[in-house]
Amino acid sequence: MGIRKHIPNTITSMNLLAGCMGVIFTLEGRPDTAFIMMLVAAVADFSDGLAARLLHAYSPIGKELDSLADVVSFGVLPSMMLAQCMGTYAIWRYLPLFLAVMSALRLAKFNIDPEQSENFKGMPTPASAMIAGSLAYLVTVTPESWLAGLAHTSWFMPLVALVLGLLTVSRVPMFGMKIAKGKKLLDAKRIVFLFIAAAIVVITVALGLNWSAAVLLVFITYLFENLILSIF
Repeated sequence: MGIRKHIPNTITSMNLLAGCMGVIFTLEGRPDTAFIMMLVAAVADFSDGLAARLLHAYSPIGKELDSLADVVSFGVLPSMMLAQCMGTYAIWRYLPLFLAVMSALRLAKFNIDPEQSENFKGMPTPASAMIAGSLAYLVTVTPESWLAGLAHTSWFMPLVALVLGLLTVSRVPMFGMKIAKGKKLLDAKRIVFLFIAAAIVVITVALGLNWSAAVLLVFITYLFENLILSIF
């Protein structure tokens, strides 16, 4: 197989590298730039699996490397971004790290659960990271907004981390956007989600809102649609 077998793992390593760079930017007080790195990591996270399927280059190490990279990019990084946006509240600013711990636990459970190849049990870490990361980006670039004022309190960001962390390790069924071989491309729940997501993007542009608001609202929509489906 030669070089071809290393391509997916190389892409996964780019996920990890982007996550590490995001952590550095966060420590430098630049969560806005850190979120860009998170988006780069998300693209790499999607692309490595796609490359593995196209090249037929699956490997056990690739699966483990993917989870290790995700712990950094979608666990440690978003939790640190939430903490950075809080300001100085002594011990309180460390509470968002709860999300990092729960994300690691969720990824460990995912690796040993054969029932999560197409759909998920609990919120996938990239989705929770996008909510946390886009929120941190939004409050950073709009410091005078009501949301920024809320984020700078001692309780809001820890509450966000608590809710997201518990959702990642929950048993709530959530649909994935990667379609397994032999399955139909789209079903009703995915069509509804894509339609609402497109509407959110259009409204965000029409109102002149920051683009990160669209990311935040799209993933909140994903969360609430799955919660509603799990209830009814």
